[in-house]
Amino acid sequence: MAQAAAVAKPPTPPRRRRASATPRRLPYLLIAPAALLMLGFIAYPVISVFYYSLQDYNPTKPWRNGFAGFDNFVQAFTDDPLFWDTLVFSAKWVFVEVGLQLLFGLALALIVNQTFAGRALGRALVFSPWAVSGVLTSAIWVLLYNSQTGITRYLADVGIGSYGTSWLSDTGSVFWAAVVADLWRGVPFFAILILADLQSVSKDLYEAAEVDGASRIKQFWHITLPHLKDAIVLSTLLRAVWEFNNVDLLYTLTGGGPAGVTTTLPLYIANTSVDAHNFGYASALTTVAFVILLFCSIVYLRLSKFGGEDK
Repeated sequence: MAQAAAVAKPPTPPRRRRASATPRRLPYLLIAPAALLMLGFIAYPVISVFYYSLQDYNPTKPWRNGFAGFDNFVQAFTDDPLFWDTLVFSAKWVFVEVGLQLLFGLALALIVNQTFAGRALGRALVFSPWAVSGVLTSAIWVLLYNSQTGITRYLADVGIGSYGTSWLSDTGSVFWAAVVADLWRGVPFFAILILADLQSVSKDLYEAAEVDGASRIKQFWHITLPHLKDAIVLSTLLRAVWEFNNVDLLYTLTGGGPAGVTTTLPLYIANTSVDAHNFGYASALTTVAFVILLFCSIVYLRLSKFGGEDK
């Protein structure tokens, strides 16, 4: 009987082996080298800027180097009129550029979103300036604004203006000349992002609006714009940061002139560090610019309710 009971007893199931944690950690292990490199390339420069902003650091005058505390920041806010002038011009530059680029980019996106013959070619022509580098864009517009071979020469040929006129050397026209040059490359950025979001709008909404008798303007105001809200907020924020930090185009076109009227804060920082070798003061200005951009970005995102639903 005991032998029969022993035989009838079901076998003990094999113990499950504990799943190895390696497969779960494998993705993190694979991206760890790239993440560490990115952290090093980003964190080290940022920490260095904060460190040197508290120093008097000029490689050409090592006997003056040393800890300065907040003297660089005090100098920027109380004893440097160029800081305030460049900051005001930077705000003006960002406001005008981003506003015009958004306006023209939205218009182009609405146009190329329509169905018409040659739409693919039209889209390629609209988007092509964005593929051109900033330095090459500057070189193109330097040639276009050349007083001997550029636009002003041909305008003078038809009786508009005079020969030898240079828009980039005139304090009254240099700002708008630079604005037009940057618009040529910046408008496609907005057009690309807005067009991508336009194509996700359901056509049923427009059909229902037409049935209800809504005009094109009302459809745009109540359907298109609310749908594009997040794309517009994100694109304007990104472009505002890029335009604030714009150095290559203005440096190549005007060098900050004439008479310093087109010097932005980043261009002033570049001149202070590269030309004057005053890296301590330039680091302090960079820190101030970073704080300004961070504060404005947070306020803009909060006021625009980015990612939230409109009530």
